[in-house]
Amino acid sequence: MKTSRRTFLKQVSALSAAPLILPSSVWSAETKPNDRLVMGFIGMGKQSRGLLDAFLQQKQCRVVAVCDVDTTRREDARGRVNKFYTRKPELGSPDCAACVDFREITSRDDINAVCIATPDHWHTIPTIEALRNGKDVYCEKPLTHNIHEAVAIMDAVRENNRVLQTGSMQRSMEEFRVACELVQNGVIGEIERVECSFGPPGIPCDLPEEEMEPGLDWDWWVGPAPMRPYHSELSPRGMHDHFPNWRNYKEFGGGMVCDWGAHHLDIAQWGLGMDGSGPEEIHPPEDPAATSGAVLHYGNGVRVIHGGGFGIEFFGADGVVKVNRGQFELWRGGEKLAGFAKRDDGGSLASALKFAKKEFLENAKIRLYESRDHIRNFLDCVESRQKPVTSEIIGGRSAICCHLMNQAYYNHAVIKWNPVEMRFAPDSGKPEWLTREYRAPWSV
Repeated sequence: MKTSRRTFLKQVSALSAAPLILPSSVWSAETKPNDRLVMGFIGMGKQSRGLLDAFLQQKQCRVVAVCDVDTTRREDARGRVNKFYTRKPELGSPDCAACVDFREITSRDDINAVCIATPDHWHTIPTIEALRNGKDVYCEKPLTHNIHEAVAIMDAVRENNRVLQTGSMQRSMEEFRVACELVQNGVIGEIERVECSFGPPGIPCDLPEEEMEPGLDWDWWVGPAPMRPYHSELSPRGMHDHFPNWRNYKEFGGGMVCDWGAHHLDIAQWGLGMDGSGPEEIHPPEDPAATSGAVLHYGNGVRVIHGGGFGIEFFGADGVVKVNRGQFELWRGGEKLAGFAKRDDGGSLASALKFAKKEFLENAKIRLYESRDHIRNFLDCVESRQKPVTSEIIGGRSAICCHLMNQAYYNHAVIKWNPVEMRFAPDSGKPEWLTREYRAPWSV
């Protein structure tokens, strides 16, 4: 029996808050070739190269196809796969397919899962196409380009009974889990506010046209977004080792509010126990030109503020927990009890976390989902059919936080939001703030 979306939404809070620890691997150590997860990759830029290498190392996977609209990146990815299987023929065959149209991957009956690492504006359409064709999905963060797409992906996962992992890998890093467990177990008292440090919202793309070398299908690259002229800042040609700036422009991304907010607001949601919910009001800064200072107001009175200088900082009545990648601090009563930052001369992150766990979490009542490896967690959940650590619910709702914040910036408006129904409250917001105008022939 299918569950209605309304019933599903009522179940989300309880399901997403439930602690879950999966074994390090539920796959057999000696996986038979026919039992391997057959994968295709869509989008072969810098981020995907790291993901491709990581999945190739998993004996449970066999990569058979790659897709990119840039000939150089597409052929480089095909070559990497074939070179790997030439060295390790017991894991696969060096006959990787390569294509421009992602539907050649999502329609293949032999492919079980896809990894999507395109620019943000291309996340949702291939994700939903893959889900409807019975594939599980690993999709980079932010999961979507707008709010409408987040709801659509959550619905598609549920309707097709698939597994989806969002690439918000901070939930698979111990420092973030320990920080959130300290917060949820009341170690620093009732939370008053959270400060999240990341860059500005998106801006309109008005880059001038540049001459484009052959080998890139620009119409495909732009896809569902409004047409803009080619510029190398959006899609540099050739192989490169930097993240392109398409993410700064609202046509293709959401600025740093979506790029890093998808990481840090996600951790704020986790620490506050709001995985199945979200803010109820979003306030822009007083200055319409400001690029920080927006505030997410939650129903319990907590404010999540776009600002600060230490990744994510939870401020409680009795102390502070600060966390960033490779950094962690626990303060109580004005005294730092445990901590490690990259600037520190001595100590280690491991020792700081060990102290915090021993002193404050040994008998903790609340334990959060423990994942030690983001890709392994996805693979284990594909096998077990359980929810991954950053499921469509987590990734979708964290993306919605980013999009709501951006809309407050873009329109300099206070937004009232219903996090249960995932829609604007009456007399707040505009329908066009939820979605975008899709360029034909694409739609969501």
